[in-house]
Amino acid sequence: MNILRLVTSFKGNESQSYQLGNKIVEKLKNQIPITNIVTRNLAKNEMPHLNEMHFTSFMTPTDKLSDELKDAVSYSDQALEELISSDIIVIDVPMYNFSIPSSLKAWIDHVVRAGITFRYTENGVEGLVKNKTVYLAISSGGVYSVSPIKPRIFLRYFSVKSKSFIGPSE
Repeated sequence: MNILRLVTSFKGNESQSYQLGNKIVEKLKNQIPITNIVTRNLAKNEMPHLNEMHFTSFMTPTDKLSDELKDAVSYSDQALEELISSDIIVIDVPMYNFSIPSSLKAWIDHVVRAGITFRYTENGVEGLVKNKTVYLAISSGGVYSVSPIKPRIFLRYFSVKSKSFIGPSE
């Protein structure tokens, strides 16, 4: 089994989501044979936020890509390769301003690609990334589940909906 680990907190080892992610990975290592763990630290090595060049590269056939477009799509292609070759994805998700870190949003933007990770059908969207298990190591600086601001917390909804859009159901 291959694990893709996404680290998103800029607090590093001090982050609660990072520590929870470590515990998830350790528990998995004790339960199943792990062949490889790829760790992508999005806090230290951020994916670029999408721009027109990225979108153009996504829509251009591979054999028609200029050098500039090849460079633009390379971030996405590498992230997709890591995602597709993994069996398990562990994502450390600290809550920043009631949502996910922008570095994680940028990663999601690079891997949610029509025709690769999802497609439109007559029945709606179909995720194409199958047979993956996703663990979200979610943390926050306070208890918001019983707070009056609970309805404003976008993090959980965004994390779950983004994951289900491309395919993983666990």
